[in-house]
Amino acid sequence: MESLPATGWASGAVPTELDGLNAAWHPRTLWAWAEALGATAYILPRLGRAADPASVLSRWSQNLLRALHVEVEFAAPLTGGVQLWVANHLSWLDPMVLMAQRPMGTLAKSEVADYPLLGRHARRAGLQFVDREDPAHRAAAVLELIRHWRTGAPFLLFPEGTTTSGSGLAPIYEGGLRAAFRLGLSVLPLRLESPDAHYPWIGEASLPPHIQALCRARRTRVVVHPGPVISSSGDEDAWLRALRTHLDPHSN
Repeated sequence: MESLPATGWASGAVPTELDGLNAAWHPRTLWAWAEALGATAYILPRLGRAADPASVLSRWSQNLLRALHVEVEFAAPLTGGVQLWVANHLSWLDPMVLMAQRPMGTLAKSEVADYPLLGRHARRAGLQFVDREDPAHRAAAVLELIRHWRTGAPFLLFPEGTTTSGSGLAPIYEGGLRAAFRLGLSVLPLRLESPDAHYPWIGEASLPPHIQALCRARRTRVVVHPGPVISSSGDEDAWLRALRTHLDPHSN
């Protein structure tokens, strides 16, 4: 397996629970926080001014993963030259895990636009947002995706629109996928999993304790399983089923 270079601590047991202030003030937590915030403070102000924001986001993703000691492994080599990557969704870190591998655009939930610091710079950089609960907004987002894809620019899509524990797929939003099929885009499916229970961030879990758990961990492992490239041909519904099978091998 290949591994994304990351500054790491010696491997060892990862804590599964945090102990209040002791966890918050643990030296490893403070150091990781400092590195992550430093990488963010340096990169994000440049995001809105960049001629190629996707490249800036890719560099920031690499720095953030390094600061949080996130190690990315590939179960098979990545196939080059595929415009659209499609992945299942476990954590807020998933986009960074994959954007660290190449510069590309992505679609974020509308709440991200209101995140402190990150949201403002993301809006200035032209990141695309979608309100998953609003059918009209989803339709407008699909039209924007079509415009973007026609430029040939690489893109990353999480069709579940929300995170899961990894035990199975959530219901997928098919609008973007069907648009990709009708445009004739080939798709590389990527299934993400992690052996570390603190990696997924799901439900109504609070973000700060989750980030603290990441900071305290000596390392966090994410395994990427690339599937075969799926060409947009044949029956559209069969194509969608094939894609879903590669994202969730337990779906049959």
